[in-house]
This record gives sequence, structure tokens and C-alpha cells, in this order.
Amino acid sequence: MKKQVTVAFALLVGSMSFAQKSELKDAEKAIKKNNYAEAKSAINAAESLIGNADDKMKANFYFLKGQALYANGAGSDADMDAAIESLDMVAKVEGKDGKYADDVQEIKQKMLESFLTNANGALEKKNYVASSKGFEKAYRMSTKDTLYLYYAAATAVNGEDYDNALKHYEELKDLGYVGIDTEYVAVNKETGEEESFPSKSIMDISVKAGTHISPATKKSESKRGEIVKNIALIYMTRGDNEKAIAAMKDARKANPDDASLIISEANMQLKMGNKDEFKKLIEQALVSDPNNPELLFNLGIVSAEGGDAETAKKYYNKALQIKPDYTDVHNNMAVLILSQEQSIIEQMNALGSSAADNKKYDELKEKRSQLYAEAIPYLETTLKLRPTDLQAAKTLVNIYSALGETAKMKEMKLKVEALESGQ
Repeated sequence: MKKQVTVAFALLVGSMSFAQKSELKDAEKAIKKNNYAEAKSAINAAESLIGNADDKMKANFYFLKGQALYANGAGSDADMDAAIESLDMVAKVEGKDGKYADDVQEIKQKMLESFLTNANGALEKKNYVASSKGFEKAYRMSTKDTLYLYYAAATAVNGEDYDNALKHYEELKDLGYVGIDTEYVAVNKETGEEESFPSKSIMDISVKAGTHISPATKKSESKRGEIVKNIALIYMTRGDNEKAIAAMKDARKANPDDASLIISEANMQLKMGNKDEFKKLIEQALVSDPNNPELLFNLGIVSAEGGDAETAKKYYNKALQIKPDYTDVHNNMAVLILSQEQSIIEQMNALGSSAADNKKYDELKEKRSQLYAEAIPYLETTLKLRPTDLQAAKTLVNIYSALGETAKMKEMKLKVEALESGQ
């Protein structure tokens, strides 16, 4: 009785092996004919039996499965992910120098190029979620190229896919990614602006296609501060401020002299409404980088919002000494000066009709005119640097009118009308 069972079991194993070989042959034939649906069907039929196969047959199975799912680049997102896993299994089963090693590497290279081309194409169309998925797949294909994971995170943020962005940024942080790497850039012929590419191959494709010119390579800046900042900001959007602050403070502790991290935490504190903490951090950053006009500008904003106009002016003036064409500083300086007008108007409206009141009224009117005169150069510079600034133009119309500068008022009014009509 035992002998019969043993013979029956041996026959069963033999029939299973034969079935597997037959189905794998069918899959191979279908792949050669580019009939990937039929190939997948044959692979699915063999899948349940492959656990008992030897390593040679397993390697063959995973190799064919990877090709069937990849479908020469036409597979779905889910199939592509499964294809990568299957091709990785080939090396696990037969080793890195096995029978299929070269073929697997060739397929993976084609997949990588396909993922990068599709990701870049989606990025150009501003389809950020699709672009992020493509860059992530490229990274999974070539994990030594952590720049692809960074692009997956950045495009996920642009697509407001914050869950995946956080996952990618956390992985980058755990990997110790800094991002100081070779950057591939070329000039967009249509816009005239320099654009970055995730790889030399993608840059070369764009240049060859004629959409970009002047390809070049350069060293990128560290992205560590940006990564930590974005992790913190994503936590903030979720309402988890404690995790946001903890993420930033951990980064600061590990890199105490990194001014970009100080600025990132300061901006986060400002978004949370913690203006005192923001000011303290910006002042701390200013010690490390005293000639940074952006830091001075931010200190001016905080001082102005805190009611300290003189200190705000001091910071704004220093920022303009360093960067005379800083448009936002010119604009904010004008706003700061004109903010004092309301107090003067209230005093004028509270006066009576006595001789003393009339004298005081004239004094206040002159004081208001002086404010206008002080604000004009900043508004004119703002409009010169930012010609489409409708608000600056409208404010100048009102000021010129109040000062009796009719010719300038009429000229500026024409500009306002042109801006409003979109000319």
C-alpha cells in the first residue's frame, strides 16, 4: 500500500513538472509574437505550481513573467511594479551571473529609460502625480540613483500628493540623502529659461528633439534643508505641529550651523503664527549670514507687523543696500510708509473749525504730503522692476492726484487702464 502511494505521488510530481514546462513554452512563444495577454495567461497557469520547481525552472519562470508583465513598455502601473519584482527574483534564484543576467539587465535598462521618458513627459505637461510615479519606478529600478527618488518626492508635492511625498522624503532622510550631485541642465527654446533634468539621457533626448539647447552639467546645492522643511510642512498640513517641530529640531541638532535649516524652521514657526520665535530664529540665521537680503527682508516684515516701523525701515534699508533691485522690499517700504497715513487722517477728522484747529489741520496735511513724497520713489521703483504691478500703479495715481501732480497722474492713469485691459 505504501509503495502504491509513493508511485502515485511520483507520477503527480512528474505531471506537474511537465505542465509547467509546457506553459512556460507557451508563454515564451507568445512573448516572441508580442502577444502579452496570452503570455500572462500561460504564466498565471504555471504560477501555482512553481513553488515546487527547481531553481533553473524558477529562473526561467520569473524571467518570462517579467517580460509578459512589462509587455515591451505597454504594461499597466501595477504590472510594471510586478515586472520589476519578478526580474529581481531572477537574480535571487540564479545569482547575478546566471543564464538570464544579461537579458534581465537589458530589459531593466529599457524599462528605466521608458520610466524616465514618461516621467519627464508628464512633468512637461504638469501632470505631477503621473510624473512622480514614473520617477519612483525609475528609482526602484536603479536604487543607486537617489536623485530619482528626490524627483518623485518633489513632483508629488507639486501634485499635492502629500502622503507619497512624505513617504519619499522620509526615505531620503533615512538614506542620508544630501543632493549635492551633478545636475543636468539645458535652455528651453520656447521660454528661454534654464531647466533641470533628472539624468543626462533625458537631457540628451530633449536636446535631440530640438526643444532644448545649450546642455551643460553643474554641481547642485544641498537639498537637505528642503527635504526636512517639506517633511515638516507636510506634517503641518495634517495639523500635526508637534511632529513638524520635532522633525525640524532633529535636523537642526544634527546640523547646527546650517543656515538653511534655521530659515526653514523660522518660516514654519511663522506659518504657525509664532512670530516671536520666527524673529528669534531669523536673527540667529542673520548671525551666520549677515549679508543675506532675504533674511533682512523677513525681519523687516516681522518688525512691521509688530508695530515697530523704525526697526522695519532699518532692515529694509539694509536689504536694499545689499540688493538694490529687491522689488518686494521697495514695495513693502512704500506700504510701511503709507501705513502711517491712517493715523494722520484720524487726527484731521477729529479737528474742529477753530483757528488753532485749522492750523493743526494744515500741519497734518503737510505731514501727509511728506509721507506721499517719501513713498513715491519706492512705488516708482516697484513699478519699474515689476511693470505689471496694478496696485502700485493705482496707488501712484492717487498720490499724484493728492499732491497736485496732474501730468504724472494722467500718465499713470493711462498705465492703469492698459493694465486693467490686459494690453
